[in-house]
Amino acid sequence: MSPEILRLIADATMDTLAMVSISASFGTLIGLPLGVFLATSRHGELFAAPWVNRVLGLIVNATRSTPFIILVVAIIPFTRLIAGTSIGTTAAIVPLTVATAPFIARLVEAAIRELDHGLIEAARAMGASPLQIVIKVLLPEARSAIALALTLAIVSLLGYSAMVGAVGGGGLGDLGIRYGYQRFMPDVMAAVVVVLIVLVQGVQSLGDRLARRLDKRKRHSQ
Repeated sequence: MSPEILRLIADATMDTLAMVSISASFGTLIGLPLGVFLATSRHGELFAAPWVNRVLGLIVNATRSTPFIILVVAIIPFTRLIAGTSIGTTAAIVPLTVATAPFIARLVEAAIRELDHGLIEAARAMGASPLQIVIKVLLPEARSAIALALTLAIVSLLGYSAMVGAVGGGGLGDLGIRYGYQRFMPDVMAAVVVVLIVLVQGVQSLGDRLARRLDKRKRHSQ
């Protein structure tokens, strides 16, 4: 493999890492509070707003059920509005964020709903406000599960970032399509696959380690 190809792989890897890290950050900023609200806004819950919960739930489900490659094409006008273009690494961050935020929201919702409801009742009995219960009880108790949820989201993002290469999104997916497929260079395609596997394994290992550490801290605090 020539030095030029190796440089292209290195550049594409950096583009992929940039796309994934930025979209994961934005997706978490949107998805985490959204997931908390979905988990605490049904009838009789901390922030009871059943109708808002249903509407947001429908929007989240609709976004999650749309195949990613179709979502990328469907929101091209929105992508152009936000990024000024519909191709390239910067533009790819928009659909990646749109796809990831509802995914994170549902994972966070599930993590919070798995907690013992008695924790909320105990905090209420001590006079804690709904916001205090979320910040001091729900999120600390669910932190290990949330860490695993974010790990899963980032792993999914790596796959999405490869798919967005099919529409000029840049990164490893774009490199694999342009060189590995269109120029019939199987060694480039193999290198792209290997790099993606290494990235996924690295993210999963770090996420699992972080979740175990957070879980140990929770047990020690009890």
